[in-house]
Amino acid sequence: QVQLVESGGGLVQAGGSLKLSCAASGRTFSHYDLGWYRQAPGKEREFVAHIGGTTYIADSVKGRFTISRDNDKNTVYLQMNNLKPEDTAIYYCSADTTHGGPDYWGQGTQVTVSS
Repeated sequence: QVQLVESGGGLVQAGGSLKLSCAASGRTFSHYDLGWYRQAPGKEREFVAHIGGTTYIADSVKGRFTISRDNDKNTVYLQMNNLKPEDTAIYYCSADTTHGGPDYWGQGTQVTVSS
């Protein structure tokens, strides 16, 4: 079992920045991949970023968002710069322990970007 707890969401003006954190517990953190997804109102959950042996960033946020991890702190981060109103969503942290896709999810943290 892996438990994931996100933090760092909030309200920010367009052009601003936020840094999301996701603290993990329950398994050896360095042994699995991690990711961030988001879900806007009325839309399906979509991929944002992934970090494991390699790093992947969605085209919609490339150049603005950065994913990183600190294995000593069992935490994965999502640095979000130059935020846009269309980035408004609930952001979810995920863990992929089998390399077959996310199998654990956090509860989500709300990010709201005002224009």
